[in-house]
Amino acid sequence: MLKKIAIIISIILIPCMIYSLIEPYHIETKEIVIESSQIPSEFDGEKIVFLSDFHQGSWSFFDSKRTKEVVNQINAMNPDIVLLGGDYVSDNPQYINSSFSELSKLHAPLGVYGVLGNNDPKEATIKAMQDAGITYIKNDGLWIKKNNSKIRIGAVGDLYTDSQNSRYAVGNATENDFVVLLSHNPDFFPYATTKSKIDLMLSGHTHGGQITFFGLWAPIVHSEYGQKFRTGVKHIENTTLIISNGLGTSIIPARFFAPPQIIVIKLKKKY
Repeated sequence: MLKKIAIIISIILIPCMIYSLIEPYHIETKEIVIESSQIPSEFDGEKIVFLSDFHQGSWSFFDSKRTKEVVNQINAMNPDIVLLGGDYVSDNPQYINSSFSELSKLHAPLGVYGVLGNNDPKEATIKAMQDAGITYIKNDGLWIKKNNSKIRIGAVGDLYTDSQNSRYAVGNATENDFVVLLSHNPDFFPYATTKSKIDLMLSGHTHGGQITFFGLWAPIVHSEYGQKFRTGVKHIENTTLIISNGLGTSIIPARFFAPPQIIVIKLKKKY
Protein backbone atom coordinates (compact mmCIF):
# COMPACT_ATOMS: atom_id res chain seq x y z
CA MET A 1 0.00 0.00 0.00
CA LEU A 2 2.76 2.43 0.95
CA LYS A 3 4.59 1.56 -2.24
CA LYS A 4 1.51 2.39 -4.31
CA ILE A 5 1.12 5.73 -2.52
CA ALA A 6 4.79 6.53 -3.17
CA ILE A 7 4.38 5.73 -6.85
CA ILE A 8 1.27 7.94 -7.11
CA ILE A 9 3.05 10.82 -5.36
CA SER A 10 6.04 10.43 -7.69
CA ILE A 11 3.79 10.44 -10.74
CA ILE A 12 2.30 13.73 -9.56
CA LEU A 13 5.41 15.45 -8.20
CA ILE A 14 7.97 14.66 -10.89
CA PRO A 15 6.07 16.36 -13.75
CA CYS A 16 5.39 19.33 -11.46
CA MET A 17 9.07 19.65 -10.64
CA ILE A 18 10.03 19.48 -14.30
CA TYR A 19 7.42 22.11 -15.18
CA SER A 20 8.66 24.40 -12.40
CA LEU A 21 12.07 24.49 -14.08
CA ILE A 22 10.53 25.28 -17.46
CA GLU A 23 8.10 28.03 -16.40
CA PRO A 24 10.81 30.67 -15.67
CA TYR A 25 11.60 30.70 -19.41
CA HIS A 26 8.03 31.42 -20.51
CA ILE A 27 7.43 35.13 -20.01
CA GLU A 28 3.82 36.27 -19.86
CA THR A 29 2.85 39.62 -21.35
CA LYS A 30 0.08 41.05 -19.17
CA GLU A 31 -1.85 43.97 -20.66
CA ILE A 32 -3.75 46.31 -18.35
CA VAL A 33 -5.84 49.34 -19.31
CA ILE A 34 -5.76 52.23 -16.83
CA GLU A 35 -8.65 54.60 -17.35
CA SER A 36 -8.74 58.00 -15.63
CA SER A 37 -10.16 61.45 -16.19
CA GLN A 38 -6.78 62.81 -15.04
CA ILE A 39 -5.01 61.35 -18.10
CA PRO A 40 -4.52 64.19 -20.61
CA SER A 41 -5.94 63.63 -24.10
CA GLU A 42 -2.39 63.79 -25.51
CA PHE A 43 -1.52 60.70 -23.43
CA ASP A 44 -4.66 58.79 -24.39
CA GLY A 45 -3.46 55.46 -25.83
CA GLU A 46 0.14 55.83 -24.66
CA LYS A 47 1.89 52.60 -23.70
CA ILE A 48 3.92 52.12 -20.52
CA VAL A 49 5.96 48.93 -20.11
CA PHE A 50 6.91 47.93 -16.56
CA LEU A 51 9.73 45.47 -15.83
CA SER A 52 10.97 44.26 -12.46
CA ASP A 53 13.11 41.69 -10.64
CA PHE A 54 15.58 40.45 -13.25
CA HIS A 55 17.82 39.00 -10.52
CA GLN A 56 20.64 38.51 -12.97
CA GLY A 57 23.23 36.10 -11.60
CA SER A 58 24.78 32.67 -12.11
CA TRP A 59 22.59 30.67 -9.73
CA SER A 60 19.34 32.20 -10.98
CA PHE A 61 20.08 31.24 -14.61
CA PHE A 62 19.08 34.76 -15.67
CA ASP A 63 22.09 36.02 -17.59
CA SER A 64 22.81 38.91 -19.94
CA LYS A 65 21.61 36.82 -22.90
CA ARG A 66 18.15 36.54 -21.36
CA THR A 67 18.18 40.25 -20.47
CA LYS A 68 19.00 40.96 -24.12
CA GLU A 69 16.04 38.84 -25.24
CA VAL A 70 13.72 40.79 -22.92
CA VAL A 71 15.06 44.12 -24.20
CA ASN A 72 14.48 43.05 -27.81
CA GLN A 73 10.96 41.95 -26.93
CA ILE A 74 10.21 45.28 -25.25
CA ASN A 75 11.60 47.36 -28.10
CA ALA A 76 9.43 45.41 -30.54
CA MET A 77 6.38 46.61 -28.56
CA ASN A 78 7.27 50.26 -29.31
CA PRO A 79 6.57 51.53 -25.76
CA ASP A 80 6.22 55.23 -25.09
CA ILE A 81 7.64 54.93 -21.56
CA VAL A 82 9.62 52.13 -19.88
CA LEU A 83 9.67 51.85 -16.09
CA LEU A 84 12.05 49.57 -14.17
CA GLY A 85 11.15 48.33 -10.68
CA GLY A 86 14.49 47.21 -9.25
CA ASP A 87 16.36 44.03 -8.29
CA TYR A 88 18.42 43.95 -11.46
CA VAL A 89 20.90 41.57 -9.78
CA SER A 90 20.91 39.45 -6.63
CA ASP A 91 23.33 41.36 -4.39
CA ASN A 92 26.39 40.42 -6.47
CA PRO A 93 27.85 43.57 -8.08
CA GLN A 94 29.78 41.60 -10.70
CA TYR A 95 26.63 41.28 -12.82
CA ILE A 96 25.59 44.93 -12.72
CA ASN A 97 27.55 46.15 -15.73
CA SER A 98 26.48 43.28 -17.98
CA SER A 99 22.86 43.80 -16.93
CA PHE A 100 22.81 47.51 -17.71
CA SER A 101 24.84 47.03 -20.85
CA GLU A 102 21.72 45.36 -22.23
CA LEU A 103 19.17 47.58 -20.47
CA SER A 104 20.85 50.62 -22.04
CA LYS A 105 19.41 49.44 -25.38
CA LEU A 106 15.80 49.99 -24.26
CA HIS A 107 14.05 52.55 -26.48
CA ALA A 108 11.11 54.73 -25.49
CA PRO A 109 10.48 58.24 -26.86
CA LEU A 110 9.28 59.58 -23.50
CA GLY A 111 12.11 57.97 -21.53
CA VAL A 112 13.29 55.02 -19.45
CA TYR A 113 13.13 55.43 -15.66
CA GLY A 114 13.95 53.18 -12.73
CA VAL A 115 14.29 52.58 -9.00
CA LEU A 116 16.40 50.23 -6.91
CA GLY A 117 15.27 47.05 -5.23
CA ASN A 118 16.35 45.51 -1.94
CA ASN A 119 18.94 43.30 -3.68
CA ASP A 120 20.71 45.99 -5.71
CA PRO A 121 24.16 47.15 -4.52
CA LYS A 122 23.24 50.80 -4.18
CA GLU A 123 26.08 53.00 -5.43
CA ALA A 124 27.26 50.64 -8.17
CA THR A 125 23.73 50.17 -9.49
CA ILE A 126 22.94 53.90 -9.54
CA LYS A 127 26.15 54.59 -11.47
CA ALA A 128 25.48 51.78 -13.96
CA MET A 129 21.92 52.98 -14.43
CA GLN A 130 22.98 56.53 -15.11
CA ASP A 131 25.79 55.42 -17.44
CA ALA A 132 23.17 53.42 -19.35
CA GLY A 133 21.10 56.56 -19.94
CA ILE A 134 18.33 55.42 -17.58
CA THR A 135 16.91 58.07 -15.26
CA TYR A 136 17.20 56.98 -11.63
CA ILE A 137 14.49 58.30 -9.31
CA LYS A 138 14.25 58.11 -5.51
CA ASN A 139 12.01 60.25 -3.32
CA ASP A 140 11.61 62.57 -6.25
CA GLY A 141 9.70 62.84 -9.47
CA LEU A 142 9.62 64.50 -12.84
CA TRP A 143 7.08 65.64 -15.37
CA ILE A 144 6.76 63.74 -18.63
CA LYS A 145 5.62 66.25 -21.21
CA LYS A 146 3.90 65.81 -24.53
CA ASN A 147 2.88 68.91 -26.43
CA ASN A 148 1.21 71.11 -23.80
CA SER A 149 0.24 68.26 -21.45
CA LYS A 150 2.09 66.29 -18.81
CA ILE A 151 1.93 63.38 -16.38
CA ARG A 152 4.16 62.83 -13.37
CA ILE A 153 6.45 59.87 -12.69
CA GLY A 154 7.66 59.64 -9.10
CA ALA A 155 9.45 57.02 -7.03
CA VAL A 156 10.41 56.14 -3.48
CA GLY A 157 13.30 54.13 -2.06
CA ASP A 158 12.92 50.48 -1.18
CA LEU A 159 10.77 49.90 1.89
CA TYR A 160 13.36 47.75 3.70
CA THR A 161 16.72 49.13 2.59
CA ASP A 162 16.14 52.82 1.92
CA SER A 163 13.96 55.81 2.78
CA GLN A 164 10.57 56.77 1.37
CA ASN A 165 8.94 60.14 0.84
CA SER A 166 5.93 60.00 -1.46
CA ARG A 167 5.23 63.73 -0.96
CA TYR A 168 8.51 64.59 -2.69
CA ALA A 169 7.72 62.02 -5.38
CA VAL A 170 4.34 63.64 -6.05
CA GLY A 171 5.80 67.15 -5.81
CA ASN A 172 3.50 69.94 -6.94
CA ALA A 173 0.98 67.65 -8.67
CA THR A 174 -2.65 68.51 -8.07
CA GLU A 175 -5.85 66.46 -8.04
CA ASN A 176 -6.18 67.18 -11.75
CA ASP A 177 -2.83 65.60 -12.63
CA PHE A 178 -2.13 61.94 -13.38
CA VAL A 179 0.61 60.61 -11.09
CA VAL A 180 2.49 57.30 -11.33
CA LEU A 181 4.58 56.07 -8.40
CA LEU A 182 7.34 53.45 -8.58
CA SER A 183 7.96 51.45 -5.40
CA HIS A 184 9.86 48.18 -5.54
CA ASN A 185 7.91 46.79 -2.61
CA PRO A 186 4.08 46.71 -2.83
CA ASP A 187 3.81 46.94 0.97
CA PHE A 188 4.29 50.69 0.59
CA PHE A 189 0.86 50.94 -1.05
CA PRO A 190 -1.18 51.73 2.11
CA TYR A 191 1.31 54.46 3.08
CA ALA A 192 1.30 55.97 -0.40
CA THR A 193 -2.47 56.21 -0.62
CA THR A 194 -2.89 57.89 2.76
CA LYS A 195 -0.12 60.48 2.41
CA SER A 196 -0.21 61.66 -1.19
CA LYS A 197 -2.24 62.03 -4.36
CA ILE A 198 -1.29 58.99 -6.48
CA ASP A 199 -3.29 57.44 -9.32
CA LEU A 200 -1.16 54.41 -10.15
CA MET A 201 1.57 52.58 -8.23
CA LEU A 202 3.83 49.93 -9.79
CA SER A 203 5.71 47.30 -7.77
CA GLY A 204 7.45 43.94 -8.01
CA HIS A 205 9.44 42.21 -5.26
CA THR A 206 7.06 39.31 -4.48
CA HIS A 207 7.66 37.27 -7.68
CA GLY A 208 3.97 36.39 -7.47
CA GLY A 209 4.90 33.96 -4.72
CA GLN A 210 7.21 32.18 -7.23
CA ILE A 211 6.12 28.70 -6.09
CA THR A 212 2.34 28.59 -5.72
CA PHE A 213 -0.49 26.09 -5.40
CA PHE A 214 -1.63 26.36 -9.01
CA GLY A 215 -1.70 30.16 -8.79
CA LEU A 216 -4.26 30.21 -6.00
CA TRP A 217 -2.02 30.47 -2.95
CA ALA A 218 1.68 30.66 -2.14
CA PRO A 219 3.29 29.26 1.02
CA ILE A 220 5.90 32.02 1.01
CA VAL A 221 5.14 35.61 0.04
CA HIS A 222 7.66 38.35 0.76
CA SER A 223 5.00 40.75 2.00
CA GLU A 224 3.72 41.62 5.45
CA TYR A 225 0.22 41.44 3.96
CA GLY A 226 0.55 37.81 2.87
CA GLN A 227 -1.51 36.85 -0.18
CA LYS A 228 -3.14 40.29 -0.41
CA PHE A 229 -0.21 41.91 -2.22
CA ARG A 230 1.20 38.79 -3.87
CA THR A 231 0.36 39.65 -7.47
CA GLY A 232 -2.13 41.39 -9.75
CA VAL A 233 -4.17 44.58 -9.63
CA LYS A 234 -5.30 46.07 -6.31
CA HIS A 235 -7.29 49.17 -5.39
CA ILE A 236 -7.51 51.50 -2.43
CA GLU A 237 -10.05 54.24 -3.02
CA ASN A 238 -8.96 56.03 -6.24
CA THR A 239 -5.46 54.53 -6.42
CA THR A 240 -4.53 51.42 -8.39
CA LEU A 241 -1.60 49.14 -7.56
CA ILE A 242 -0.13 46.76 -10.13
CA ILE A 243 2.15 44.04 -8.72
CA SER A 244 4.33 42.29 -11.29
CA ASN A 245 5.57 38.72 -10.88
CA GLY A 246 8.91 40.01 -12.14
CA LEU A 247 11.22 38.26 -14.57
CA GLY A 248 13.84 36.31 -12.63
CA THR A 249 13.83 34.03 -9.62
CA SER A 250 15.09 34.08 -6.04
CA ILE A 251 16.60 31.33 -3.85
CA ILE A 252 15.79 28.58 -6.40
CA PRO A 253 15.63 28.92 -10.21
CA ALA A 254 12.05 27.67 -10.39
CA ARG A 255 8.49 28.96 -10.67
CA PHE A 256 5.17 27.16 -10.38
CA PHE A 257 2.02 28.91 -11.63
CA ALA A 258 3.63 32.31 -11.03
CA PRO A 259 4.98 33.01 -14.52
CA PRO A 260 7.51 35.77 -15.16
CA GLN A 261 5.81 38.87 -16.47
CA ILE A 262 6.13 41.91 -18.65
CA ILE A 263 3.44 44.42 -17.68
CA VAL A 264 2.05 46.53 -20.52
CA ILE A 265 -0.12 49.44 -19.39
CA LYS A 266 -2.29 51.32 -21.83
CA LEU A 267 -3.46 54.75 -20.70
CA LYS A 268 -7.03 55.65 -21.53
CA LYS A 269 -8.60 59.01 -20.89
CA LYS A 270 -11.96 58.83 -19.18
CA TYR A 271 -14.40 61.45 -20.39
